[in-house]
Amino acid sequence: MGAARPDHVVVVGAGLSGLAASLHLLGDGYRVTLVERESVPGGRNGTLVQDGFRFDTGPVVFTMPGLLEDAFAAVGRAASDYVDLRLLDPGYHAHFADGSRLLIRPGHEAMRAEIARACSEKDAAAFDRFVGWLRELNDVEVPFFIDVNYDSPLDLLRHPGAMLRLLRLRGFGRLGPEIARWFDDERLHRAFSFQALYAGLDPAKALALYAVIAYMDSVEGVRFPVGGMHAVPRAMATAASEAGAEIRYDSEVTRVARHPDGSASGVLLASGELIEADAVVVTADLPVAYARLLPGVRPPRTARRGTFSPSAVVWHVGVRGELPEGAGHHNIHFGRAWEDAFADLIDRGRPMADPSRFVAVPSLDDPDAAPAGCHTLYVLEPVPNLDAGRLDWAAEGPRVRERMLTFLREHGYPTDIVTERLVTPDDWAAQGMAAGTPFALAHTFAQTGPFRPRNVDRRVPGLVFAGSGTTPGVGIPMVLISGKLAAERVREGAGRRASARAHRRPSGEAR
Repeated sequence: MGAARPDHVVVVGAGLSGLAASLHLLGDGYRVTLVERESVPGGRNGTLVQDGFRFDTGPVVFTMPGLLEDAFAAVGRAASDYVDLRLLDPGYHAHFADGSRLLIRPGHEAMRAEIARACSEKDAAAFDRFVGWLRELNDVEVPFFIDVNYDSPLDLLRHPGAMLRLLRLRGFGRLGPEIARWFDDERLHRAFSFQALYAGLDPAKALALYAVIAYMDSVEGVRFPVGGMHAVPRAMATAASEAGAEIRYDSEVTRVARHPDGSASGVLLASGELIEADAVVVTADLPVAYARLLPGVRPPRTARRGTFSPSAVVWHVGVRGELPEGAGHHNIHFGRAWEDAFADLIDRGRPMADPSRFVAVPSLDDPDAAPAGCHTLYVLEPVPNLDAGRLDWAAEGPRVRERMLTFLREHGYPTDIVTERLVTPDDWAAQGMAAGTPFALAHTFAQTGPFRPRNVDRRVPGLVFAGSGTTPGVGIPMVLISGKLAAERVREGAGRRASARAHRRPSGEAR
C-alpha cells in the first residue's frame, strides 16, 4: 500500500516570504502550489527592464545571507549553487553636509580602522565595546523574540532569562540617545541609527533594540546578488520548482475559499478556477489581504487603525556619464537637519524640508545593468505615506523629481538621462501596499513582537499569513523568517487547533 499523499498547501504570492514558505513547506513534505499574479517571481523584489537598463524595483540592500541558506537547505540545496552573493566593501558610502565622508565597512577591524581615520581613536575604542553590545542584542533578539511565532503577549514570558538580558542591554530605551552614549562624533550617531527608518521609525524615538539592524548591515555586512536583487527570487523559484512545487504565474487570486465552518479550503482565481487546498498561505500586505481576499472577515484592529511606516519616492534613472569621485554602490547623503526632518515626515505629514537621500548604483557591480558608458541609479527620498500626508502625488511627484535632479547635479552624479521611471506612494498603493508604503506597519512598541498582527486568524483555520505586515516584520531578513514561521504554522495545523476553541467562543475580531 503506497504512502498517503502529503497535504496540499497553496501559497499566494511569489515574493521572498512566499518563496521561503514554499521551500520550508516542501522540505516538510507538503505538496505546494505557488500562485503569482505577475509573470515572474519576486513580488516587491521586482525588476524593470527599460531601454537597455535593468532596475531593481524593490529592496536593494541584502543582509543576513544565512537566512537564505536556511530556506534552500530545507530542500537539500545550497543557495550558493543558485545565486552568487558578493560582499560589498564598503557596504555604504555615507556623505555628510559638511563635505566629509565615512565608509561603512563590514567586519569589526575594518570599521574600527575607518572610525579611527575619519573620527577619533576614542570613538574607535568605543566601537569595540559597541560591537559587543550589538552582538549581544542580536544573540538574544533573533532566537527569542524575532524567529518565533506568538500566540499571545504572554508568550514574552516563555523565556524570562532572555527578557532580563534584553532589559539589561537597555533594549527598551531609545535608539538615538543610546547611540549617542557610545560615540562623540555626530556622524556616527547617524551612521548607526538611520536604519530605524527601515522599520518606519524616527531614530530618536525608536526602541534601542532596533540597533540590531545596524548589526545586520554594518557588522555582518551587505551583499549584492550577481545579476541584481531579482536574482534571489529567481533562484528561490528555481529551487522550489526543482523540489516539486507547481508555480503558476499570471494567476491572480481574488478570494480565499472557505468551508461552511469558516476554515480555508483553497483559493479562487480571477479566471474562475478554484484551487483546493488543505491550507493557504497568503503573503499580500495584511490590510489588503483582508480587504480583497477575505470578504466578511473584519481585519485585526492594528490592520485597520495601525500606524504605517513613511513611504518613499523612488526614481529609477538610466544615465550617461561618469560617477563622481567617492560614489559607491550604496550612498547615503545626509542632510544638515536630522531630528527635524523626521518631524516633517512622521509628525507633520509633509516632505522633508532638508531630506537625506539614498542613491544606489548597481551598475558599479553589475555591468549588465546598464549599456556601456552608462549607469543605473536608484534614488530614494522618504516621504509621508498616504494616511499621514494627504498629498496630491500627481502634482507633488514631479516636484520631488525636480528636487532629486537638482540634488544629483549638485553632487556630481551624471544627469544625461536616457530613461526613467518615478514611483510615488500612489504607485505603491496601486501595487497593493496599504497606505501607499512599501514598508508596511511601523515597528512601534504596540506593533512589535506579540503585538504585531499574528500570522494566523482563529476565525479562518487553515489560513496563514506571511510577509512584512505580520510576524516578525519589515525587510529582507524579516520576510525570509516570516516565510519560515508560516511553514511552522502549517506544520502545527494552521490554526486548526484554534478552530476548536473558536467553536466554543463567541465570534469576534482578532487582535
